[in-house]
Amino acid sequence: MLSRRNATVAAAVVVAVAWIASITVTVAHQDPPGAASPPELRTELTAALSGRDADALAGLFDVPGSGGGDLAKDYVGVLKDGNARDISVQLSPDEHSPTAAVVHGKTGAGEQFSYRLAVTSSKGRWTIAFTPPIP
Repeated sequence: MLSRRNATVAAAVVVAVAWIASITVTVAHQDPPGAASPPELRTELTAALSGRDADALAGLFDVPGSGGGDLAKDYVGVLKDGNARDISVQLSPDEHSPTAAVVHGKTGAGEQFSYRLAVTSSKGRWTIAFTPPIP
């Protein structure tokens, strides 16, 4: 017969094992960062920037470790602070094998802005990297 203490320890071990298993399954089934194709990257990047969606933006970054979420929050914060609008993204130099994403938009004051982000591809996934784009 199990004592109360042994039963408590056994229950704690079962809960811990179940928790570790659920985390392992969740991590194993997460989609890799990026988009499946360049046009999908353009569409998702435009939607994330226009919608100020930090989680969606973080999923497009090629940032090592867990820094993508913080970077995306800061990035979206700058867009909000500047009241950025009319955001669009063009891939260059080629829509099907780009090396850069050019982001265009307007500030709240109506001034136009644009900047380039590097586009990378690895294992069939297209991402945004914060390295200088290759000309």
